[in-house]
Amino acid sequence: MCGITGWVDFSRDLTAEATTLDAMVRTLVRRGPDAGGTWRDTHAALGHRRLAVIDLERGAQPMATPERGPRGDLPRAVISYGGEIYNYRELRGELALHGHRFSTASDTEVALRAYLQWGADFVHRLNGMYSLAVWDTAREELLLVRDRLGVKPLYYHPTPQGVLFGSEPKAILANPLVRPGASAEELCDALLFLRTPGRVPFRGMRELKPGHLLRVGRDGLREERYWALQARPHTDDLATTTATVRELLEDIVARQMVADVPLVSLLSGGLDSSTVTALAQRVRAADGGHLATFAVDFTGHSENFRGDPIRPTPDGPYARAVAAHVGSDHHTITLDRTRLLDPAVRGDVLTAWDLPFNFADLDVSLHQLFAAVREHAPVALSGEGADEVFGGYLWFSDPGARAAETFPWLRLGAHRGLDPRALFHPWFVEGIDLATYQADLYRSALAEVPRLDGEDPEERRTRELSHLTLTRWLPILLDKKDRMGMANGLEGRVPFCDHRLVEYLFNVPWAMKSCTGQEKGLLREAVADLLPPAVLRRTKAAYPSIQDPAYDHALIGSLTTAALGDGAPLAAYLDPGAVQRLTERTRTGSLSEFERILLESTVRLGDWLRAYRVDVDLDTDRRTLQGVN
Repeated sequence: MCGITGWVDFSRDLTAEATTLDAMVRTLVRRGPDAGGTWRDTHAALGHRRLAVIDLERGAQPMATPERGPRGDLPRAVISYGGEIYNYRELRGELALHGHRFSTASDTEVALRAYLQWGADFVHRLNGMYSLAVWDTAREELLLVRDRLGVKPLYYHPTPQGVLFGSEPKAILANPLVRPGASAEELCDALLFLRTPGRVPFRGMRELKPGHLLRVGRDGLREERYWALQARPHTDDLATTTATVRELLEDIVARQMVADVPLVSLLSGGLDSSTVTALAQRVRAADGGHLATFAVDFTGHSENFRGDPIRPTPDGPYARAVAAHVGSDHHTITLDRTRLLDPAVRGDVLTAWDLPFNFADLDVSLHQLFAAVREHAPVALSGEGADEVFGGYLWFSDPGARAAETFPWLRLGAHRGLDPRALFHPWFVEGIDLATYQADLYRSALAEVPRLDGEDPEERRTRELSHLTLTRWLPILLDKKDRMGMANGLEGRVPFCDHRLVEYLFNVPWAMKSCTGQEKGLLREAVADLLPPAVLRRTKAAYPSIQDPAYDHALIGSLTTAALGDGAPLAAYLDPGAVQRLTERTRTGSLSEFERILLESTVRLGDWLRAYRVDVDLDTDRRTLQGVN
């Protein structure tokens, strides 16, 4: 796993821009703590930071072909690549049959030679998570590619004569051509807890959408989709479907355990992480070893734990039971309130995100968990994606969420008191017309859902919910995992996001997915022989959240400083009465988790505007919007 960045400009000589390119590369040091490199030509400059995982000695980047381009003094192509191609060994063998010779054992060289052999069509042959940039010297064209599910991030900023790009916005912002700015329109996603594919809160910046590539040449930029979910009839019976799921999972986990460095597994004791851990331990045991597993806990969690529909049971006992059952070497990372409130840690989390999105204390605790895990290994398997592909979320079965004419998680959140607009003045919310913005996004998302002729209406709705979850919800979780992990130089691998599994399960009927009468019944059936009965029966429990009233009290102080203090960017737009009501609820110790998310999201937005010195164009909007009343 690595960080990539670069610059293409057909109007200037980039060989003279070493200082700027170096500055862009330095922003990604945490993504790639092991090595860095740059490559420059007249109109193209590529940068790279490396987290060495495969072929530690010879996988340096940017990597150039030994073959020369038409000028004779330049390589035919150069690549800056981050991620993992899990089928690189098979591709290497196929390319060898085409006459390609290799000087490394890295998947980077396989990707580069695959481009030489098949051009941009090579993306259809890749299995993995990746963001990559290839500069073709013969065509004078830059090709940017992002993996199908968007596990690895990639951003770009068009310029009059080219483009800037990077694994994170901070790499682009390091270039003096870019000034961070945002208007009400750019901030709508942050206010609504939504991620519109391609949209970034920084004005002028774009995110390369999952399953897309971008061509940059003298004639401009052209974004193309190379992968999308397809609706197909599912003809396998339940027994065949269960067996296929198991076969896919075994193959996926085995592929994703390939590494030349230590690899561990995150284990919460839930069905998803337990499945990955059990399969991974089988692979490790075949070599006579024991897989190290890690879970997070909080000081006093047992004493303060209160079960609720989101977290009916604590993770600890289940994680330990799975570890004992499969024979892993288990570790519990215990965090306390002081650490989660440490301004330095929270600053690191904000810098890791680069964007005004957050999952309240879950971000900070995940960041600290990954920091501890990184002391043991640079690669960790994780269970993200299972709820999305197997239909594990409540909104797949809740009648109200299924009937809602909006994103189902927003409907459930609102039903439980989460309204991300609640702390803002009504004139502001109404003036930027968030309700219409949200409705338009929903209609646009529904229009992307593939249809199957003759599909039952309920099955059709389930397909819609699945597509919405995979394309609008999962990217947020993958971003969180990537940012918090790579901020600590930890690569997270997510077996459930293998596109083969996703494509297969997208067309499996709901009756099969819920075959045991419990969420993710199909997964439970597929791994029934691997896990303890208690874990197989365990109801879904979300990632643990700190349950400490003192934590909430401290957050109110942060809100006052970050959002309402002197010079606070959001002060003019927040409703003091709403803030006071939330403050009173905090004092009584009755703040719900959703209210905490509301509180932290407002604090994060204020901190982001201030830390990144975002030029917020809301004053003009405000004069216009106040006319609403």
